[in-house]
Amino acid sequence: MVNFGKIILGARALQALLSVVVLGLMAYVASWWSSHWRAMSPVEVNFMVFSPVWSLLALAALVVVPMKFSSLAASSPGKFGLLALEILTMLYWFGGFIALALFLRDRICFGAVCDVAKAGTALSAVNWLVWMGSVVLSAVMVFKRETIAPMLKEPKVEMHQGV
Repeated sequence: MVNFGKIILGARALQALLSVVVLGLMAYVASWWSSHWRAMSPVEVNFMVFSPVWSLLALAALVVVPMKFSSLAASSPGKFGLLALEILTMLYWFGGFIALALFLRDRICFGAVCDVAKAGTALSAVNWLVWMGSVVLSAVMVFKRETIAPMLKEPKVEMHQGV
């Protein structure tokens, strides 16, 4: 049987890693823009700074609640609340990478900062795909009336004295 808990935890680790990398890349682009042009960076870049920060906060809730508050995560409002949080975060990544890709498409873009912005866009698209996969797994678990909390705990092993 497939252990969805370990798959979800692996996806969460990948989401966190990608979020930190995208945050660093987009913070560099925003910093360059405001120092080079002496103006606030574009909304698309700022949103791609916001999305990773939001994701890291959402990941904290998505990991801690099922592990430490399993009764809350097992309740119907808790499961649907966590699923809604995950869907919202996935939508932020989708909107962010599409907006940034369209912004970069219409610009004359060259140099290191342009490469960093394009890399941030590509990694944002990958992170959106990982969020999409975890949303699908979470939705399957919610509608099957399962919770991830018992799957994350170590299995209970009973030791019996041999003959």
